[in-house]
Amino acid sequence: MSSVATLQPDPAPIVACTISRNVQNFDLLIDDMEVELGESWGDLTFEDALLFLDQLESKMLDFVAIAVDGEDEADLGRITEVIAKAKAKDIRIVLIADRVSPVALHQLLRLGADDFVPYPLPNGALHEAIARVRKPAAPLPRAETPAPVETGAPQAPAFKAKGDRDGVLLPVHGLSGGVGASTFACNLAWELATVSKTDGPRVCLIDLDFQYGAAATYLDLPRREAVFDILSDTASADSDSFLQAMLTFNDRLHVFTAPTEMLPLDIVGAEDIARLLDMAQANFDFVVIDMPTTVVAWTETVLTRAHVYFGLMELDLRSAQNVLRLVRALKAEGLPHEKLRYVLNRAPRFTDLSAKSRVKRMAESLSIDIEIQLPDGGVAVTQANDHGLPLSETAAKNPLRRELQKLAKSLHDLNKSVETGKR
Repeated sequence: MSSVATLQPDPAPIVACTISRNVQNFDLLIDDMEVELGESWGDLTFEDALLFLDQLESKMLDFVAIAVDGEDEADLGRITEVIAKAKAKDIRIVLIADRVSPVALHQLLRLGADDFVPYPLPNGALHEAIARVRKPAAPLPRAETPAPVETGAPQAPAFKAKGDRDGVLLPVHGLSGGVGASTFACNLAWELATVSKTDGPRVCLIDLDFQYGAAATYLDLPRREAVFDILSDTASADSDSFLQAMLTFNDRLHVFTAPTEMLPLDIVGAEDIARLLDMAQANFDFVVIDMPTTVVAWTETVLTRAHVYFGLMELDLRSAQNVLRLVRALKAEGLPHEKLRYVLNRAPRFTDLSAKSRVKRMAESLSIDIEIQLPDGGVAVTQANDHGLPLSETAAKNPLRRELQKLAKSLHDLNKSVETGKR
């Protein structure tokens, strides 16, 4: 007669662990781990992980998923110790971060995390991260020293400058601080670049806020000295050097970031900006420009050449006053104020009738048309910016992202119809 013990199936070997202060705070992570690994994973607190990683059994792990949120920033010392012990055992690390400041996130990644996934987890993101960390490294040939390669590092555009385009110029200007102009510019540029899977337009994003430009941060791109070289001597720059100063985001969007150091806005003049725009429009179908909030001497150059000049505002008194002052200044100088297209960010919901009436009264009192109303994307917008990703990559169903997607498609369709009419 067989013993009862022989009838019990062997427990599934533990090949991975989640490590967190409380895994119940990451319910989506629990669901995805069960989908990926079934019962072959365990859960540890930071205290338990420090003890477990000292034991021989820890060498059986393929990887650990360390989940942290904003409350864990006060305890980074213990988390860094966990990462150090895991790396010492050659255990791969996937970092899951929710509402973690960019400084803390940068510190944890530098300590040796092998992959990073924002929380809430995008669809399929954990599956892809696990596949990457489980992929064995290719063996090096004998007697050869590996050349230093920046894996996944953003590269300059691969195409050659031909000057065969006539790009649509779309500046974005925040009419008050913090109205979301940089977020709008980065996400609109990305939506335009990905509007079509087959014959998408060639899009570039130019950050002309030389002091507080955030495009590099929002797309997780390094700032390059080549940008300063171009700005300091545009007369000597050509399209090839202009393209080489750019970086590509996910092989689709080309970005001319703000300089490494904070520079005065008058480091360039109207002629310098005109040369930049000439090179950009000659090589791209759409040129999105993130403008500084400050109106400077070369703002006129951008406004005059713009096809549509987006003015970002909110439903508050400061935005209303700034609109009045800007329009008054443009009219006084005889500048084309009619190119301004007003975008109301964090607009009230459809059901908020009282706020809707405030929007109508605001537009009437300012004698403007608020043509675009963008919903409040909530905390997902801040998280996407901190993680250096567009909303489509972290929260594809976010209402703000859907409105930006619609806007990008309408701009793309309008441009195609205009091009067709010219033939």
